[in-house]
Order: sequence, then C-alpha cells, then structure tokens
Amino acid sequence: MGIQDWSDNVVLVTIAPEPDMGEELKTVTQIVRHRNDCNVVIDFSDAELVTSSSLAQLLRLQKVLDDHNQQLILCGVCPRTKGVFEVTGLNNVFEFVEDKFTALAGMQLAT
Repeated sequence: MGIQDWSDNVVLVTIAPEPDMGEELKTVTQIVRHRNDCNVVIDFSDAELVTSSSLAQLLRLQKVLDDHNQQLILCGVCPRTKGVFEVTGLNNVFEFVEDKFTALAGMQLAT
C-alpha cells in the first residue's frame, strides 16, 4: 500500500490486494479520523477482488469522511470488482472515476 499526501487536503491511497486490503482501509480510516480535514482517493489498480470485510471498511471510511464533509473517490476499479459494487448496490454509495489523475484533478477543482 502507498499513502501519499497529494496536497494539503488530499490523501492518495494505492490499495493492496486482498487479503491485506481490509487492514489497510482501517489504517486509512484512522488517518482520516486523526486529520479531520482530508479528502481521499483510493486507487484500486493493484486489486482485482474486494471482500465483504473490505466493503465494510470502505463504508466505515465513507461515514467518517461524510461526518467531516470530506470526499472519497474510488478509481482504477476493474470491471469484475465494479460488478461487486453494482450487485450490492454500493455503486450508488461511492463515487467512481476512471483513474487517479481524473480523481485528483476533480478534487483540486472542488477546493
């Protein structure tokens, strides 16, 4: 996993594949709770699968960000994984973009 401070208020996370994804999402959630002022981009380019446990961690992260009026964008999600989000209805909960450059540019424009 790689966590980078992309700017003063944007954190870029290159998420690791399962089985490490859930633990890494917990770490990101702790960082967000501590900072209270950052948007998050999670790049799924290295992950082809997401488990129910990791989906639960993503929902926790989304809740923390929502509580602080911050944004979460998921990018680089492969079609197979995107299908999991669609089947569970979570494609309506999370924001998806094609790649991290699009996500980061969108967040920069929003600030």
